[in-house]
Amino acid sequence: MSIVVTGATGQLGRLVIDELLSRVPAESVVAVVRDKAKAADLAERGVELRIADYSRPETLADAFEAGDRVLLISGSEVGQRVPQHSAVIDAAKAAGVAQLAYTGILGGPAADFDLAAEHKETERLILDSGLPYTFLRNGWYTENYTANLAPVLAHGAVVANAGEGRVASASRADYAAAAAAVLTGEGHLGRAYELSGDVAWSLTEYAAEVARQTGEEIVYRSVPAETHLAVLTGAGVPQPFAEILVDVDKAIERGALARGDGDLSRLIGRPTTPISETITEALAQPLA
Repeated sequence: MSIVVTGATGQLGRLVIDELLSRVPAESVVAVVRDKAKAADLAERGVELRIADYSRPETLADAFEAGDRVLLISGSEVGQRVPQHSAVIDAAKAAGVAQLAYTGILGGPAADFDLAAEHKETERLILDSGLPYTFLRNGWYTENYTANLAPVLAHGAVVANAGEGRVASASRADYAAAAAAVLTGEGHLGRAYELSGDVAWSLTEYAAEVARQTGEEIVYRSVPAETHLAVLTGAGVPQPFAEILVDVDKAIERGALARGDGDLSRLIGRPTTPISETITEALAQPLA
């Protein structure tokens, strides 16, 4: 039996691999990747590589083996994820894997925003497959904000249409630790975990923390959805994805990403990472 991580060279995938290697021998960890060269460092650490592509179902035939515990990290191509995930599910079922864990979205079937649609359909496909499953319904990553600090500092403002809605975010590393706990532990089959940070914060508070740490004047500008859409497309964000981001902000305003069930901190055995810490880490890196 191996622990198999798909999308293993992505931002989340690499962190999951790191967590797994701190818990189990490297020879029991498998990374499913599209590009072998990008995973050379993982191979050097003793991780087995299996080459496959979500968009090429024929490549997935050898990605899994009977008894494997598999983490399906959701694809990054919004609009293409259902057929991609379906191909992985089919391959996992054909192989007879012992567990298929999936990184979905906070709220699961109850999530009422556009970005959730493909995640909800993927969960349905997994249930219909009859595979032993674990749903990891990840909330918002704090890095979704800190990755965009350069324009915030350049303009002295965080711009969004989220009103005073709150976000119970956690760091990407927190979610990776939860995935590793589920893949290496027992008692997680047939479970759905609602994963979010311990503290929900507003964008006003986020802007204030960035200001405190940088010494710059940073404010939160809550704007109408149409204005935010124009800002995003004007900055080069493709229209379809910009519309999704605006819709997520509407969900934040409704409180859809503020829930705090405590599942994440219980799984990782510690408090989730405060936004102040993730901001500090981001400011220590060169800003794009």
